[in-house]
Amino acid sequence: MADDKLLESENNKMIMNTDNPSSEPVMSKNKLKKLAKRQHWLEMKEQRRAKEKLKRKQKIQQAKESGRDLGPSRKLLKSLKMSDSTCKLKICFDLSMADEMTHEEFSKTFKQMHRCYSINRRAPAPLQLYMTGYSDSTKQKMLTRSGCFNWDVNFNSLPHTEVFTTENIVYLTSDSPNVIDKLDNDKVYIIGALVDHNRLKNFCYNKAIEDNVEHARLPLDLYFKFKTRKVLTIDQVYSIFLRVTEGKSWIDAVMDVVPKRKGVEVKEDLDESVKEIVPYEAETKFKIEAVNEDLSNGIQRNDEDSSCDNFNVQNNESDNNEEKSDTD
Repeated sequence: MADDKLLESENNKMIMNTDNPSSEPVMSKNKLKKLAKRQHWLEMKEQRRAKEKLKRKQKIQQAKESGRDLGPSRKLLKSLKMSDSTCKLKICFDLSMADEMTHEEFSKTFKQMHRCYSINRRAPAPLQLYMTGYSDSTKQKMLTRSGCFNWDVNFNSLPHTEVFTTENIVYLTSDSPNVIDKLDNDKVYIIGALVDHNRLKNFCYNKAIEDNVEHARLPLDLYFKFKTRKVLTIDQVYSIFLRVTEGKSWIDAVMDVVPKRKGVEVKEDLDESVKEIVPYEAETKFKIEAVNEDLSNGIQRNDEDSSCDNFNVQNNESDNNEEKSDTD
């Protein structure tokens, strides 16, 4: 694994420094502490996975005993293809800025995209996901992670401006003066695959200007008051779009996705008619019930078939770390 190779490389540096006491220290004390912590994390990895697997089995058994619906099996989910979805709304992750990120930033970005894929895979009517604009070096990084090129996603190394008609592109960026009102199946909504912790300010906005494509931000200021920063992660932005395609309003979608600790409140002076505006008029909303019924009549879960992907989409690690996506 890439992490193991990185750890081995750092350890070799430590050994070289020990063999030559007269040389200057290779790493600081903080770096050494982080390396030791990482080494311990890797050593305990298999043990953690075994505990998590046992915990999942126990939860499934408890659900069976209480008569709770376990939902569709993993086997059935694998038989459902994104291309067959009733929802044709397109979301594209722009990976062209991956080389601008540090190793840690790219790892966080990839985890968020993995969560998006995990959620999309389990959605009754998944969105049409694309990943574009990745360089050869970025592709090599991706190849070492969870076999992502086997995902049910449209991959293309070309930039999104060459994959889609320019007039149909909408680049999502919080710096845009334009606000999204409704979603359109003819449009392609670009999410910048970027976690930069404010290091690359206005990056996505400037890229949209440079590419001469339409840009917009989510209508957060129109409907909500935030007690903290209006910062959304990549997977939160994706999840909001998914809920909107399922027939929810912007208000309901955002309140479902954004963690309560952010202190998000709906503005008190909003007109009731505004609150009920549905930003996505499509057949998806009405077909979801039928899809859910088909799934419930499909293959039932069993202990061996119910293991989930590496990421628990309900326990969003990025919520705790405030990994900014520049798309809110």
